[in-house]
Amino acid sequence: MTKVVNYISEAFEELKSNVTWPAWAEVQRLTIIVAVFSVLFALATWGVDEFFAKALAGFFNWIKA
Repeated sequence: MTKVVNYISEAFEELKSNVTWPAWAEVQRLTIIVAVFSVLFALATWGVDEFFAKALAGFFNWIKA
């Protein structure tokens, strides 16, 4: 258990002393960029899914006819 506590303590010390944290304005800007691209990717995925669903439904209806 001592090793785990020591590991966590050293990890926090590493984060405090050796990590360069970005400015708050940059964090906000990058968060907005990630959110926008996530929404765009979700919409693109939905669009492709809808296209293939309609294409396959049309194909199977054509085969039945």
